Amino acid sequence: MTELQEMVVSATLLGLSAGLSPGPLMALVLSQTLRHGTREGCKTALAPLITDAPIILCALLLATSLAHFKTLLGVLSLAGGAYVLYLAWDSLKARPLDLTSAGNSTPPLSWRKGILTNLLSPSPWLFWFTVGAATLTKAQSSGWIVVCCFFAIFYSFLCGSKTVLALLAGRSRTFLSGRNYSLILQGLGFCLIAFALLLFRDGLRYFGSMEQ
Repeated sequence: MTELQEMVVSATLLGLSAGLSPGPLMALVLSQTLRHGTREGCKTALAPLITDAPIILCALLLATSLAHFKTLLGVLSLAGGAYVLYLAWDSLKARPLDLTSAGNSTPPLSWRKGILTNLLSPSPWLFWFTVGAATLTKAQSSGWIVVCCFFAIFYSFLCGSKTVLALLAGRSRTFLSGRNYSLILQGLGFCLIAFALLLFRDGLRYFGSMEQ
């Protein structure tokens, strides 16, 4: 597998994991959909496109500054692998979603709620300063086109999958509250374990290159 192919696979897996896994933003997407309609849920699903920009900028600066520090890159890759294993565990123990929220007449404020929820959640910060920084460092070695491809694929799957779930919640609750959703997340969990092993491999390679 070439570096570009590996980047495409990692962006797809990580985007799907972030998009489908239960969490504060997912709960808000479903809540907004059930209370105010599909359109408001879809608005909330796009919040990461706004909130992640400053976090990504910091991660890019970190990745650039660490490009020649093999020890720190090794630590970053191992930390990223550990975080991906945590995401995998979260996916493996996933259960059908609870879609019992009732509608109400309060203003939706979807953009504001989505931005605040995602910005104050530790998940984006943990992701971009561990897995994200390690992945971006590797992508930079192949050129900025690869970095841009990673972002495009990652956010297409992250926001796209949340949008699809909002559409499903708005039209039919059977899929999200049934067994199929859990099976998809559990399958994704096994794929994330494989990706975590790749990050551990990269971390060990960084430490190995120091000894040569």
